[in-house]
Amino acid sequence: MPRNIEIKARVADPAALARAAAALATSGPELLHQDDTFFRCAHGRLKLRVFGPGDGGAVPAELIFYRRADQGGPKESSYVISRTDEPETLREALAGACGLLGRVRKRRTLWLAGRTRIHLDEVEGLGHFVELEVVLAEDEPATQGEAEARDLMRRLGIAEATLVEGAYLDLLRRSRPVTG
Repeated sequence: MPRNIEIKARVADPAALARAAAALATSGPELLHQDDTFFRCAHGRLKLRVFGPGDGGAVPAELIFYRRADQGGPKESSYVISRTDEPETLREALAGACGLLGRVRKRRTLWLAGRTRIHLDEVEGLGHFVELEVVLAEDEPATQGEAEARDLMRRLGIAEATLVEGAYLDLLRRSRPVTG
């Protein structure tokens, strides 16, 4: 199963972060529109990511299963991605089989800095965030990716105090009071 090391942090100045990311990037920026639907999942997280028109190449959607600790600092994530060209029927089938948890819509600007994906996200209902994903080699120790993530955090000006835990869905659910 592929793995990476991830961090997520709030961004107060998206323009400054974009300039810093561009200065480090080996490619990008690429603008993506992503609509993620999360489903109940007993062991990890399961989401259907639908890309906007022209985003994601020829494939309009990906089903992504991943496992990741809900902690603020660099953490290992293992994942499986399955591409689909029928996202609406897949969403309907998964909603019926597993149950819906929620939906996250975002505009993502992507840069690559070597093997690391730098995402500047504008998340509907939450604001601006940065995510780093350091892609690990098959047998590479997670500690090497963690060190690389911390170095990029320093170079991008990402302070420890801005790191957040969990997925965007968790943040959205915490920010919206439950009524009933």
